[in-house]
Amino acid sequence: MAESVRVVFLGGLGEIGRNCLAIEQGEGEEKSVLIIDCGVMFPPPDLHGIDLVLPDFSYLRDVAPNIVGLVATHGHEDHVGGIQFLLRDEHGIGDRRETPLRVYGSRLTLGLARHRIDEAGLLGRVDLIPASDGEIVAIGPFAVEFVPVTHSVPHAHAIVVRTAQGVVLHSGDYKLDLTPVDDRRCDLARLGEIARTEGIRLLLADSTNAEEPGFAPSERSVGRVLRRVFAEHAGRRIITASFASHLHRIQQIADAAVASGRKVATLGLSMKKNVRLGRDLGVVTIPDAALIDIEDIDRYEPGEVCVISTGSQGEPMSALSLLARGENRFVRVGSDDTVILSSHAIPGNENNVNRVIDGLLRRGAQVVHSGVADVHATGHAQADDIKTYLSIVEPEWFVPVHGEYRHLVANAALGKLMGIQEDHVLLCEDGDALTLDDEGLRYGERVPAGYVYVDGIVGDVGHGVIRDRRVLAEEGVVVIVVTVDVQRAEVLTGPEIITRGWVYAPEAEDLLDEACDSVAAAVEDALSRGVRDVEALEREVRRSAGKFVNERTKRRPMIVPVVMET
Repeated sequence: MAESVRVVFLGGLGEIGRNCLAIEQGEGEEKSVLIIDCGVMFPPPDLHGIDLVLPDFSYLRDVAPNIVGLVATHGHEDHVGGIQFLLRDEHGIGDRRETPLRVYGSRLTLGLARHRIDEAGLLGRVDLIPASDGEIVAIGPFAVEFVPVTHSVPHAHAIVVRTAQGVVLHSGDYKLDLTPVDDRRCDLARLGEIARTEGIRLLLADSTNAEEPGFAPSERSVGRVLRRVFAEHAGRRIITASFASHLHRIQQIADAAVASGRKVATLGLSMKKNVRLGRDLGVVTIPDAALIDIEDIDRYEPGEVCVISTGSQGEPMSALSLLARGENRFVRVGSDDTVILSSHAIPGNENNVNRVIDGLLRRGAQVVHSGVADVHATGHAQADDIKTYLSIVEPEWFVPVHGEYRHLVANAALGKLMGIQEDHVLLCEDGDALTLDDEGLRYGERVPAGYVYVDGIVGDVGHGVIRDRRVLAEEGVVVIVVTVDVQRAEVLTGPEIITRGWVYAPEAEDLLDEACDSVAAAVEDALSRGVRDVEALEREVRRSAGKFVNERTKRRPMIVPVVMET
């Protein structure tokens, strides 16, 4: 009987982002744990003040000495952006390991991850080991093969993990682009060979676009549209926005700019770093004569310049958002500018992107986005891509990953359509753990997989703080200050009410006076009943004020009682 294998899902199942899972084999001190990806999630609008959302690393902390390595499928933030946090002491595994964590991936993937790790000052806790296309690397008891796939970031991989229970295939993020910008295609032939000779025991596959019919368009199709848009806006300065990691898109923007006689300048620190990295690795080719510093763009006529900027998702402090607010110190947007948003909004970011578009239009710029021209192509497989993929790999067991729950359901339906036995398609969520053994695949004991919020530093924001921020944002706050003499059982001063976001005090004096009278009566009643404890008096203030506010305004602001005694 072969040793069982466990697959633990820590993020990415039920949301867009936080992609992270672990494959483990063995027991006790002999257990070996292989992590695949460690990403972040950008917060939805209701997570007020939160910068990023991480996987819960508590399970990985428990098995930290047994972790044999981390494999990164590609360089997007939702797959490698969490590595720096994983390496830390608090909430991470840094203080649980005596040796650096080995991280494997393509040179570009590791280069993109290295930027964040270096910024955190944690390069000493990691050993970055590059892997080439088709290379098979021994990582603990696992033989891991890196199979080329096409995606919106270059040098992405599917990961073939050979375990005691056979081949576990992780698709990574992929699409079947037959005409990619760099001519590096998804190696379906190799996947088919593995399926035919060894068999795919378990497939974990990207679900992001499973609801979308047809095939994903080629990235090269965007280049043709960009050249047309550049020609239509000749004589105007062109500012483009894209993910800084989307080097294929950056290459096509640069090609369109150079072909139209423009100089190219980068805007945003991550864009500058990634373009430099791409050029160093030969992934991006821009002639030296065509590159200029962003500080020098005013030396050229508008029609001679193309700026490639970060901020396509409308992040509040990104370069493009600063442009839209007129706060960027390098570029002032005006009537001579055309801004091309060469991206789709990540789910939850739509309002931020729309706000940036409005700001740019108010400043006189023309804006071209994917709603008016095909200036973006998805990097994820659509339904027909997925059906083709499934027909080639023919897995025995299938678990959809990477996507909201509706995407997982759609991908599961495609698996059944392509002939996988219905009871061999499992829907999982964050925290689920599966056991693969000689009998098959089954659910096991769940592990912690909640959200960890980053607001400045990790760990300073819990669910209680998030709940309070939502109340403050939606209902406001009422602070009530009253001073009492507990010995004489008298109210000396107050109550005084300070409010923000409930009512506008200068226009609601009568209502506030009534509230003060109601709270004063409740405090005097409590004192007359022998209540002398300050905390008990504060509970009376909160109860009476909350009842009054709710009855008179049908709202539930945060009530903050302050009882001072003399």
